[in-house]
Amino acid sequence: MGLNTRIEAAIADAVAIGQGAGRATPPRLASALHYATAPGGARIRPTILMSVAMACGDDRPEVSDAAASALELIHCASLVHDDLPCFDDADVRRGKASVHRAYSEPLAVLTGDSLIVLAFEILARQSSLAPDRVAQLIMTLAQRTGMPGGICAGQGWESEGEVDLKAYHQAKTGALFIAATQMGAIAAGQEAEPWFELGDRIGEAFQVADDLRDALYDADTLGKPAGQDDLHGRPNAVTELGVQGAISRLKDILGGAIASIPSCRGEAQLAEMVRMYAERLTPVVANTTVPGE
Repeated sequence: MGLNTRIEAAIADAVAIGQGAGRATPPRLASALHYATAPGGARIRPTILMSVAMACGDDRPEVSDAAASALELIHCASLVHDDLPCFDDADVRRGKASVHRAYSEPLAVLTGDSLIVLAFEILARQSSLAPDRVAQLIMTLAQRTGMPGGICAGQGWESEGEVDLKAYHQAKTGALFIAATQMGAIAAGQEAEPWFELGDRIGEAFQVADDLRDALYDADTLGKPAGQDDLHGRPNAVTELGVQGAISRLKDILGGAIASIPSCRGEAQLAEMVRMYAERLTPVVANTTVPGE
């Protein structure tokens, strides 16, 4: 089974559990769980998690599958909530109507909440197989989802008058990439801490690239509303560093990410995976014409 197929199967199985598997459940909410998670775009976070797990041996594939699907459920939940009128008020996500537009605001809130709870249920279901690993996975995902340093903190920074850009980026975007690398290691029975820097650097790179896309691309290219940072007055790398400064920063971060990969049996293959993502990110801005230049 290919990696993408494996990830999609794990997510589909998780959503089926959330939908009730034949039990009486609210049909529109059950439908919204699927709508919010499929199609799923690039599945970057679970792919990184699985790649790390495989580089570390992947001796408990069921645990790796659960970790990857749980992480993606949290990510999808965050997108559902981000799009709500109280935050971005976005009509489009991944080229289709956002969940609150397709199903209503109340169901969007419940969809995001249900996906968060489901993520932890999916991990807990593996407790009998590898209890120590599952406990660490639950703790890591919780820490990278909530406060003080998870994606909830990242959203919270947007309500502050003064923002620490590094802390904001690490919480808003970096948190789930840190979760991806650390949970991949944990799922394979390895220590989490050595994998923090790789996840942190990948997350920072994706945030800087996203800031550049938001500033330079239109909604049709993005598949979601453009110019959201300026519209909502959010801190971002382009505002702080300028376009060329942000491009330079992006390249520096990606170089550091590859250098930070811990020693493991699949180190070479993992480095190649990071290079692949680096190539996906850098063309975003490499040939961009900077406004006014």
